[in-house]
Amino acid sequence: MTTRSALAVRAERGDEEPADGRGGAGRGRGTRGRGSGRGRGGRARRVRRAGAAGSAGRHLHGGRLTYAVLVLFTLGSLFPLVWTAIAASRNNQRLAETPPPFWFGGNLLKNLGTAWSDANMGKALVNTVIVAGAVSVSTVLFATLAGFAFAKLRFRAKNTLLLLVIGTMMVPPQLSVVPLFMAIAELEWTNQLQAVILPTMVSAFGVFFMRQYLVSALPTELVEAARVDGAHSLRVVWHVVFPVARPAMAVLGMLTFVMAWNEFFWPIIALTQENPTVQVALTGLGQGYIPDESVIMAGALLGTLPLLIAFGLFGKQIVGGIMQGAVKG
Repeated sequence: MTTRSALAVRAERGDEEPADGRGGAGRGRGTRGRGSGRGRGGRARRVRRAGAAGSAGRHLHGGRLTYAVLVLFTLGSLFPLVWTAIAASRNNQRLAETPPPFWFGGNLLKNLGTAWSDANMGKALVNTVIVAGAVSVSTVLFATLAGFAFAKLRFRAKNTLLLLVIGTMMVPPQLSVVPLFMAIAELEWTNQLQAVILPTMVSAFGVFFMRQYLVSALPTELVEAARVDGAHSLRVVWHVVFPVARPAMAVLGMLTFVMAWNEFFWPIIALTQENPTVQVALTGLGQGYIPDESVIMAGALLGTLPLLIAFGLFGKQIVGGIMQGAVKG
């Protein structure tokens, strides 16, 4: 009985081949045992993989510390805008007191009306929309074309030209003010919007940004396939390059619009209060022996509201374009 039990145990473990039929039956049971073990192990691995795949699509939840940090950063980002609105709703005397006010007053509409009339804000907003829109559209168009050329086309001195384009980003814009103003004066464009639009119709940053995006996002085989199908260069750009580059174009357009809207240095030189942009118009507010800071803050609030409204209307499309460009595969 002891010998038979030892043989059965060895057969189940698969150590030796038994000599009798009982051992063969034991070996069969051992083989089935190992097979079932491998089967259970395979099923366990498949279950773990399925669990990992299921957890990959789940949302990760942050802890209390994460939410606390996010709330602090949000409040810090909103504080300048809220303080501008609070200051615009007060008077100059209250703003000079210590401590300053931390809640809204009753002079907001009055100060907004004063800023609107004194700074010619209606014309300034229209001019700024025209300038920022024209600069954004032209920058996105030309930067995408140039970025596609530097990313996928072959021509002589391509790397040298790209280095020259990037090198222009190292030159301070203040160095070009005098020759640029002389050229504008010769063309008799002083105090006209084209004096602000034409010098900024394309930017080196936009070209470099679109080039870097198209290098990885646009397969060379896709362009070659369009060429084989008989598509000319304009059709390749319209039907192949623009659809692929749409997320990056949306991001570049948003950044360019905000930069053109807030541009101050060159417009204050090329334009006057008779035909101003928003930033030029704000310089005419609060003039006098004691500047009225509440009216200045009201003008700054008027100049900021269009950007907030635009982001509120198109924020989902802008963020969606950023995420579409960030996620590959």
